[in-house]
Formats: sequence, C-alpha cells, structure tokens
Amino acid sequence: MSATQEPDSFSAGSYPYATHLDVRYPALEVIDVQQIADAVTDRWYNQTLCKVNDSVVRVGVMQGEYHWHKHDDLDEFFYVVEGNFLIDLEDRTVVLTARQGFVVPKGVVHRTRAPEKAIILMVEGSGIVPTGD
Repeated sequence: MSATQEPDSFSAGSYPYATHLDVRYPALEVIDVQQIADAVTDRWYNQTLCKVNDSVVRVGVMQGEYHWHKHDDLDEFFYVVEGNFLIDLEDRTVVLTARQGFVVPKGVVHRTRAPEKAIILMVEGSGIVPTGD
C-alpha cells in the first residue's frame, strides 16, 4: 500500500499521509487488523475499516507526527493496539501504550505522534475530515 492517490483516498494539499476513506469491510466480515498493518509501507497510513451506525472505525499505522488540527463538531477516540502513541494538547501531552484509549472532544486542538511504529484504532463520526476542519 502506498501514498499514491486513489479515487477513495483523501487529498489535502501537501499532507504526507496515506488516508483512505473508503469503507473496506462490510458488516459480517472478519477484519484482520494485523494483516492490514503488516502490509503497510507508508509512515502514516489511515484506512477506514467499517461503518458502525453513524460512525466509522479506522486503523492507523503510524510513525512520525501529524499536524496540529481540530474537529469542530465531532469527538475522536484513539485506541492503541501496538506501540506508543502521543496526543499533544495545548496544555499537555497524553502518552498511550498498548490497550489504552483516549477521547479528544470536539473543538480541542491536538496533534498526534508516534515515535516508533504504532498501530491504532480510531472511532469517529463518518463525516469527520481526518486533517481537521
């Protein structure tokens, strides 16, 4: 999987992220997160896995840092499957390790980072723009 733009990929200026907003798995299908993560070659990869009611579940395979941003109308939940994941807020940094989660409320400016490769799951409203509002 590469950062090459595909029809269902997110394209926003010069962001160096491979973001795929297409829903990859329908209901009633097994999702193998490890198999997906093992195939990723990008440093910052985000794939929508499935839709659950009005939300989506995404997998992120990440190393490096994302830009500062916020989501005006939607909360964002991060759950670390593997590795360490940092969420910088304006007044502190939240450090998450495997099997820990954290909600960034709507309107809160934040930046995410992974010093080493990390695998995370995100749950957020299906209309969210990953790079922020």
